Amino acid sequence: MILPCFDPATWGPSIDAAVAAVERGQVIVLPTDTVYGVGADAFQPDAVAAVLAAKGRGRQMPPPVLIPNVRTVDGLAREVPDSARKLMERFWPGALTVIVLAQPSLAWDLGDTNGTVALRVPDHAAARALLERTGPLAVTSANRTGAPAAIRAEHARDQLKDSVAIYLDAGESPLGVASTIVDATGPRLRVVREGGISRDEIVEAVGAAAMEPAGNPGTAGHMGTPA
Repeated sequence: MILPCFDPATWGPSIDAAVAAVERGQVIVLPTDTVYGVGADAFQPDAVAAVLAAKGRGRQMPPPVLIPNVRTVDGLAREVPDSARKLMERFWPGALTVIVLAQPSLAWDLGDTNGTVALRVPDHAAARALLERTGPLAVTSANRTGAPAAIRAEHARDQLKDSVAIYLDAGESPLGVASTIVDATGPRLRVVREGGISRDEIVEAVGAAAMEPAGNPGTAGHMGTPA
């Protein structure tokens, strides 16, 4: 079911339907500032497994987690370095995904994360309106593995079909490119993938001394594809 989500004055019923679907453990597609995402309640393991199945992906590539605001970070992550917090304050909401160490006490199962979680606050009003009500959602790009990322709701539907209960349609994604991924679990920050934010912008925000040299392969514990 595709539901309109263009205008805050009228999107209430669509958001209500998506929230209800998430609470039932169903999979939804939501708009973000980068590309459309497919997701579910991060704390319902069966729902997260359904997200991975919809994409055609296994536990070895766990989904990132979208959150409504930076205040949510400390409930989900531990030992977040100051340099990562600087990036969050500078680029959130926005096209930046940060891999951090997860709180070990959390009752969730995102897959084979090696004790990490990839977090992002999307710069999209409809997405944040949804997240404020659902809490953290396990969300990855709304496409089958190996296929192009969806920048419109109908593109996601063409690929994911009936594996998704609700598609929220907010028109074309503003950026149309995936988020930049930064791994903050090591001694220095490492850009895993460049996307909506350039490496130069990240270096400018935290300083070159906080960064691994460009091209260093490092070791990322989180291999999902963020929206």
